[in-house]
Amino acid sequence: MRLLRITERVSRLGLGSACGVLALCLPCDSQSMARSSSLTGRLATNDVRIEFKAEPHTPWLVSLAGPGGVVWRNGIEEALPANVESNGVLTPVRWVLRPELATTGHQRVEFVYECAQPHLRLRWRWEARSEAGPVEHQIVVDNLSGEEIWLPLIDSLRLDWRRVGSSGLRHFYVEKGADTPSEQGTHLQPVNDGYRWVGRSSTYARPIQGEPREIIPIEFVYSDLASQSGWYAGIEFSGRTRISLDRKGDSLSTTLGLNGEAGAFRTRLEAHGSFKTPIAFLGAFSGGLDGGGNQLRKWIRAALTNPLTWNDPHYPLIVSNSWGSGMQVDEALALRMMSAAKELGLEMFHLDAGWFRGVGDWYPDSLKFPHGLAYLADQAHGLGLRFGLWVDWSQAGIDSNPGALNVHDPRVRDWLLKGVGPDWKPEEFKGQTIDLGAPAARDYAAEEAMRIVGDYHLDMLEHDGYLVAQGCTKNDHPHAAPDSSTQRIVHDSGFDFVSGANSTDVSYHAVESYYSIQEQLRKEHPGLLLEICNDGGRMVDFGSAAHGDYFSITDTYDPLSNRRAFYDASYVLPPAMLESYIEKWPAPTLDNFKYMLRSGMMGWMTLMLDTTAWTPEQHDAARRAFALYRGKLRPLIRDAQLYHVSERPDGVRWDGIEYWDPVRSKGVLFAFRGSTAEEPAHVFRLRGLDPRRRYRLHFEDGSTPELEVAGAKLMAAGFAVNLQEPLSSELVFLEEVQAGTK
Repeated sequence: MRLLRITERVSRLGLGSACGVLALCLPCDSQSMARSSSLTGRLATNDVRIEFKAEPHTPWLVSLAGPGGVVWRNGIEEALPANVESNGVLTPVRWVLRPELATTGHQRVEFVYECAQPHLRLRWRWEARSEAGPVEHQIVVDNLSGEEIWLPLIDSLRLDWRRVGSSGLRHFYVEKGADTPSEQGTHLQPVNDGYRWVGRSSTYARPIQGEPREIIPIEFVYSDLASQSGWYAGIEFSGRTRISLDRKGDSLSTTLGLNGEAGAFRTRLEAHGSFKTPIAFLGAFSGGLDGGGNQLRKWIRAALTNPLTWNDPHYPLIVSNSWGSGMQVDEALALRMMSAAKELGLEMFHLDAGWFRGVGDWYPDSLKFPHGLAYLADQAHGLGLRFGLWVDWSQAGIDSNPGALNVHDPRVRDWLLKGVGPDWKPEEFKGQTIDLGAPAARDYAAEEAMRIVGDYHLDMLEHDGYLVAQGCTKNDHPHAAPDSSTQRIVHDSGFDFVSGANSTDVSYHAVESYYSIQEQLRKEHPGLLLEICNDGGRMVDFGSAAHGDYFSITDTYDPLSNRRAFYDASYVLPPAMLESYIEKWPAPTLDNFKYMLRSGMMGWMTLMLDTTAWTPEQHDAARRAFALYRGKLRPLIRDAQLYHVSERPDGVRWDGIEYWDPVRSKGVLFAFRGSTAEEPAHVFRLRGLDPRRRYRLHFEDGSTPELEVAGAKLMAAGFAVNLQEPLSSELVFLEEVQAGTK
């Protein structure tokens, strides 16, 4: 048999491969193609190299190689759907490789399988969208028949690493900061024989007593040997997802994808339609958790996030938010806050809840805002500030004004995840969720979001509340019908929470609609910033990172909660995307005041308090702090590597975060002293420096005279920070000493 070999030549970088490689053995004539036994492929970035093989009836990932030559070998083939439902009958599926449809390029490997009856095509796709970092995987099923098909659960990624060895393995994962960060937040576990773990994520993330908290959907596994090499895998999706990890002897298996635990998952595949699994990503790293995190965060910025946002030199912004006054905000207060924000050197005024006529009635209250919101935005722009707005555009209420989303309107009633009684009333800013997966509801929400941005001259749009329905009781929406035997309805905080066997399919369709709305907003308003709040930290995930610009990472805003939520989320997400709200907090001394501010200044910073109540000394200290943020901290928050150089904050002991930018040869240590009186000093050991170089240390508050120390000493022995007052802080700026300078 005459063979055609397709190979992409790549330069030798890192692992010996550049951004993409595929080698295929293909027969030249079509009849021989049908008889071809298998295809092989390779895809690589600077950090990972993955080998693939397509067998006649199923593909599989053969191996993964990471930095330092560590190779992980997979022992299972892909589990393609064995059955589908057609006309109410369960039909076996036989998948056959179509080698002539395989594609290759600089960044993609795709193997294609088909089933003749019913006529389905499955595309097993891997893609490298960046020269460094992980690669992405997705399975797409195309319905080429003229009939509706129901698909079973298809996992996004399944692996079974074999011969994992006897060296100690560690498993790391991160909780969401939803509601308030827990006492633990981050988890590092030994992966011994018999280890079993399941992590779950959704847009609800309600902490429930006695149950594990939801996670940011990613896992890390690495060796405790000196190189601390390993792999990580995550999901780019905001709906109901699940990650499992199991070790049995010398086998370590993991599965990532939609969460089918609520019941037998099924999803509709319309005639000539397509179903896509949530994208999974897979990477390899060395240097422990911060080594993996620095690689991952750089990839998120390059591959997932909006380049227009990162091209803005003012990103991340420092913001004044009206929620310090709660629902009582009005035009006069907003104008005073904008003037104060300008005087302090802030960059955006964020009008939070309280501006609207009613829940679902997203027009300004004319008594509180007689000149409207566009007037307010124009006033902000005149001061050189951007103008942002809170809105919960998937919530319906009872207002009957023109344009209001009223639960008793027959049209709206069809969109609700659950009907309400005649006496139902919303809370102050929470109502009943519409199912965005219903096409008419999605179209309304898209049009309403577009109107709000345009009519009110917005620079930023924040969405809040449970925007994506977790469950739905309706039979005529695109998702699977509810099952009364599994359905459960709980009323809490103004919402009805619906769960049941169809919950994962409900969230799947709703998330896809939500993403399309966010994409449309970006397309029609390219410079618009999109904040993802969702009741503070409940929707922190990689799908949201691809469709928004920053997250509210917790709904609790005291200094310790802010540092805990930041410490946790910064392991896996760019710090510029992590918003901390700074609320009013007891600060009897100026050192306590700066401690409060700095606890919320390690990423995106938003003030949520009345600055007019500050003393003149506090105003001066805040002005200096915000100028320092704009001039020296923001470039590091945007571009530098990040290292967790202490234990997780507990409010009692010291804690700290280090930024180091090897390009600029500059960095900073955020150092925080806890409440204990017994520890006035703490030694921090830095990371990421060149042991052969010397570094100048400048203590911003003057707690210690300027030092010049060798990199080797800073990383091995460290240096001491001395602070006399509990609950105080210091910023230690680092700069490499150039040869010939003093």
